[in-house]
Amino acid sequence: MWGEQMKISPIDLTIDELPDKWYNITADFPSPMSPPKDPVEGESRLKLLPEFFTAEALKQEMSQERWIRIPEEVKELYIHVGRPRPLYRAYRLEKYLKTPAKIYYKREDLSPTGSHKVNTALAQLYYVAKEGYERVTTETGAGQWGSALAHGAALMGLKCTVYMVRFAYNLKPGRRTIMKYYGAECLPSPSNRTTFGKKLLKENPNHNGSLGIAVSEGIEDALKHDDTVYCLGSVLNHVLLHQTVIGQEVIKQFEKIDETPDVMFACLGGGSNFGGFTIPMMGLRLKKKVDTRFVACQSEVSANLVNGKYEYDFGDAAEQTPLLKMFTLGHKKDMHPIYAEGLRYHAAAPVLSYLRNLGMIEAKVYPRDEKLIFEAAKIFMRTEGFIPAPESAYAIRAAIDEALEARRKNEKKVIAMNISGHGFVDLEAYDKFI
Repeated sequence: MWGEQMKISPIDLTIDELPDKWYNITADFPSPMSPPKDPVEGESRLKLLPEFFTAEALKQEMSQERWIRIPEEVKELYIHVGRPRPLYRAYRLEKYLKTPAKIYYKREDLSPTGSHKVNTALAQLYYVAKEGYERVTTETGAGQWGSALAHGAALMGLKCTVYMVRFAYNLKPGRRTIMKYYGAECLPSPSNRTTFGKKLLKENPNHNGSLGIAVSEGIEDALKHDDTVYCLGSVLNHVLLHQTVIGQEVIKQFEKIDETPDVMFACLGGGSNFGGFTIPMMGLRLKKKVDTRFVACQSEVSANLVNGKYEYDFGDAAEQTPLLKMFTLGHKKDMHPIYAEGLRYHAAAPVLSYLRNLGMIEAKVYPRDEKLIFEAAKIFMRTEGFIPAPESAYAIRAAIDEALEARRKNEKKVIAMNISGHGFVDLEAYDKFI
């Protein structure tokens, strides 16, 4: 009995092993990334950035330093919300699949709001408070990011307004409740609060919304108020930078058991979860220290890495951001709603797009109906014992597929996946598949 308990123990790190720097992979790129730029016509979007972002966010966004120190206050907040987080071996899932592969998963669902998003929320809000602002605005799709920002704003004593994609707003009342209980204002997007939102609702009162639209509303709101700045939940480099605490912990955890992942899976919409989990290991691959594969798991409705073009595009539907070089479906793309709403974004982060263009990142795309996704979630729930977020279930599906292929080939390999969040407030989506 005792031996079996030891066998399933998590791979933990001590507080002293918590990363004290964020990793900026752009410093290790073989050639510079294409920088943001202004469109040919209209006002300068680059000059507008300081009007709605903190100075520190922009400094980190443009930084070429390999390591950026995590302020002690932010480290204390990370410890407060449960970092470092454990890595588990999925023995029960392996047994169920009868696979010779080893499967590991990182538990980012163990944050107070149930997702990895707190890693950048706390960092961004620390700088918001330090620079003297009183309020933040943001977008959210499935609600994980909005919940994380509402949580961080409560800890910092800041006001918070969240524009939530209307389809998810109607589907997930639990997420709205979390945000409101933290003291945040949560509005369905498109909303009647902004000029852009009113325009879209006039055209279509039943508009489902999108992350690109919600981003536009958050920016417009911030630009109208001097005491307010905008915080972004994904896509830009400073956001992915903060998430690299995940991947740095993963490297240390695999070192403890003398293993190296053969393949790493994570879901990808804009890229904060995938980037945070894989970027530190990708840095090692750029230096030829590992041969790990990196696979982004996407929905066919928003498969930007597969169906998108690598070109300059706006990050939002209202064209308020600068043009960014990325794999994009087009900022005006009408994408069918899915239950893993956090994946429904038109473009992949510029940093990840650059790496995809290098051939560093692979992608797997799953059907719009999500039956395969929720089937994988059910298998995970009944073997490992907890409910993953629908977005995380894309990584679980890919890991299961890889493990079954290893069984077919009788091939030993090490599979790692990131459980970016739990699904305890996504039960309305799960109910559709029971």
